[in-house]
Amino acid sequence: MNEPAPKPMRASRIAIAQLMQPEHANNHGNVHGGWIMKLVDEAGALACMRHANHRVVTVAIDQMQFHQPIRIGDLVTLTAEVTYAGRTSMEAEVRVVAENPLTGEQVHTNTAYLVYVALDEDGQPARVPPLLAETESDRQRLAAAQQRQQARLAQRKRNP
Repeated sequence: MNEPAPKPMRASRIAIAQLMQPEHANNHGNVHGGWIMKLVDEAGALACMRHANHRVVTVAIDQMQFHQPIRIGDLVTLTAEVTYAGRTSMEAEVRVVAENPLTGEQVHTNTAYLVYVALDEDGQPARVPPLLAETESDRQRLAAAQQRQQARLAQRKRNP
């Protein structure tokens, strides 16, 4: 089978924006972390689907730390991009920013790294295109992603 042609990181980039409503929050007005995790997973999956041209499933989420609270009324923007591509798996970097739409003030709340596997029509792992790092920033992000992937694989060997 022919190897798919490489695709640049930027080709996978997607952005999702959603206004946080009362149903997304606790009674203190802070958005539930689980709601943000759901949005992060959706954004990462979309970036990986765009890269792979296949359906994907989530196989790992690296730790997720919230550095700032997200409040009711904030516009949350998630930007996702593929930062690593293996044979059938991909890592997506998802950056979350909360914005007060009245003042325009933006706060970076967290960045998460998720791993997905592409699936063919039969639900089996599918080959994904290699990732093309076009800029120095891309190369640095790819190198960091490769290190994270090596750490994940080493962790899996230690804890099967």
